Amino acid sequence: MTRRLCSLPRQPVPAYPPGLTAERLGALLAGRRMWVNGTVLHYCFLDARTDASVIPVPGSGELRRVPWAGGEGQREVVRDCFREWQDLGIGVVFAEVADRHEAELRIGFQAGAGSWSAVGRDALSAGRGERTMNLGWDVTAPGERGTVLHQIGHALGMVHEHQSPYAGLHWDDEAVCAELAGPPNFWSRETTYANVLDRLDGCEAGTPMWDPQSVMTLPLGPGLVLEPEQYRGGLRPPGSPSPADKEFVLRWYPPGGPAGPAALVPFRSVPLGLGPGEQADFAVEPAETREYTVGTFGEADTVLVVFEERDGEPRFLTGRDDGGTPDNAVVRVRLVRGRRYTVRVRLYSTWGSGETAVMCW
Repeated sequence: MTRRLCSLPRQPVPAYPPGLTAERLGALLAGRRMWVNGTVLHYCFLDARTDASVIPVPGSGELRRVPWAGGEGQREVVRDCFREWQDLGIGVVFAEVADRHEAELRIGFQAGAGSWSAVGRDALSAGRGERTMNLGWDVTAPGERGTVLHQIGHALGMVHEHQSPYAGLHWDDEAVCAELAGPPNFWSRETTYANVLDRLDGCEAGTPMWDPQSVMTLPLGPGLVLEPEQYRGGLRPPGSPSPADKEFVLRWYPPGGPAGPAALVPFRSVPLGLGPGEQADFAVEPAETREYTVGTFGEADTVLVVFEERDGEPRFLTGRDDGGTPDNAVVRVRLVRGRRYTVRVRLYSTWGSGETAVMCW
């Protein structure tokens, strides 16, 4: 029996300028959706009273309101799955909030709209009134916990593992399209190609080996894979994070960190000295309330994010990704005297001298 599957919208292809070295382009593709480590990802469940889609009723010309909210049992499954990822010891923290305006991740349960999630930092591009994740069927049913773990994997920046170019899967394209066009998925060819048949760039795949046990591998039945022979009977992941999944998220989001971030004092630059994928954190305690500029210097691709500490927890204020451009990551942000802020800089890659720094002024 064909299972309901994750149906990500087609992901936009980044437009990087020509002439980038393979090393630089690879670093950008690998890390472009990953959060800076230490981020607190706030999530909320959308409300049945105010959050809904209005869709046409087939054959009647009428419209029907379909709520986005789910029952408490569904919400508890999602909370428990967030805890499972958190309990791996990753450096990203999940926190439930009631106000959507405080949430980077906004979760709906619209029946019939499929299960999907924004991938990593793509969630920041969604409007505050929009979902970043939808769970389109009853996730309290037996075997459906893996659906939620899979979508949280996307929220952490993970992509579909079965689309890795290292998998070496030779699909029967027409059989796959025919299978997924029928119940219970009813996918178009475009959706099938976006979620199954298209291959990822090698740099986005995470590792140079594919993991058929990954929670990011979709379960697919027999007769869809032509080669290798051992997968002709289908892909059957167990539906929980595999050892390779755990290794991947801990590499991007290692636990702990330095005892405390270094101070970033206005008009005093601080060398970064980072390697590809590494991160540096800085504390800012402004002496006056005003607009500040925070930016990086040097020939490097970076992500720079400013957080404000509220009730002992970092809240995202603003950020900039200068990946693939000749410019540096620079943001303008209003900082208030007496409050504490954290600036986090993650490096994709360097070129030229490789000397990089950060400053606040």
